[in-house]
Amino acid sequence: MVPPFSYLRARSLDEALRYLSQEGARAHAGGTDLLGCLRERIFEVTTVVSIAGLKELRGIAATPSGGLRIGSLTTIAEIARHPVIQSKYRALSMAANEVASPQLRNQGTIGGNLCQKPRCWYYRGEFHCLRKGGDQCYAVEGENAYHCILGGENCFIVHPSDTAPALVALQASVSIAGPNGRRTVAVEDFHMSPADDYTRETVLEPAEIVTEIVLPPPAPGLQSSYRKVRARRSWDFALAGVALAVVFNGNRADDCRVVLSGAAPVPWRSAEAEKVVRGRQLNRDRAAQAAEAALENADPMEQNAYKIPLFRNLIEQQLMAIG
Repeated sequence: MVPPFSYLRARSLDEALRYLSQEGARAHAGGTDLLGCLRERIFEVTTVVSIAGLKELRGIAATPSGGLRIGSLTTIAEIARHPVIQSKYRALSMAANEVASPQLRNQGTIGGNLCQKPRCWYYRGEFHCLRKGGDQCYAVEGENAYHCILGGENCFIVHPSDTAPALVALQASVSIAGPNGRRTVAVEDFHMSPADDYTRETVLEPAEIVTEIVLPPPAPGLQSSYRKVRARRSWDFALAGVALAVVFNGNRADDCRVVLSGAAPVPWRSAEAEKVVRGRQLNRDRAAQAAEAALENADPMEQNAYKIPLFRNLIEQQLMAIG
């Protein structure tokens, strides 16, 4: 049962930020994650502040530099079917198409997808785990088939977003507004590692919200993609996923970004795999070496070692497909 709360509908961004400065206030946009968190008592809420009516936070438009601005309230479905995103930022379109179900893609927003809470069943269940102020991560000795194999420390969640790895690969940034003004953060630096703070998922401070996502102009020769493997075809999170952004000069990969989903507590950029590919011709041997390099620091738990060959094969296949 959802606990009682006050509900305020903001008429402007400034009004929303003022409401959100109240103790116990939370922003409501699409609500696909918020309502679940309320039912599961993930956090205490006294006031829900709706920002759904703020038109300035919606829409997709070109930037003066030739990039793209996406308002944080733009739905996942709008992003998936937008012709410019499909043609110039294919990884993001593909990732948006992989999010949840058609109903949730029509309701959920890109801002919410970036800021969603972990799906770990201990965190979502009746366990006072480390992330909720307890003294242990129950996944360490519990059911950990879906937990991380990279970047785990203290807390072993996997980051649930499909769009975030694609945005990291495409070098996007987020604009943030709060009581102390506005700032811009690269999506690569937006999510918080448990090693830095296991009680937070993002760098957002209290009362701050994401207002837009900005994609830079695509480099000449850019090819990008996203693919995820999941237990069920729809309404499921990634067991393994990879976002690629490769800048080709003929047959040579001048630049390469490899970002994994379903692997780590944050979207996981593999510098090891990128080093193998960058500046070289992309062939089957090179793809296999890159896939091997991406997993060289993996540290699986008792039940999730299957993710290593799964990721290895996925990365190799996608590098060959993009080349």
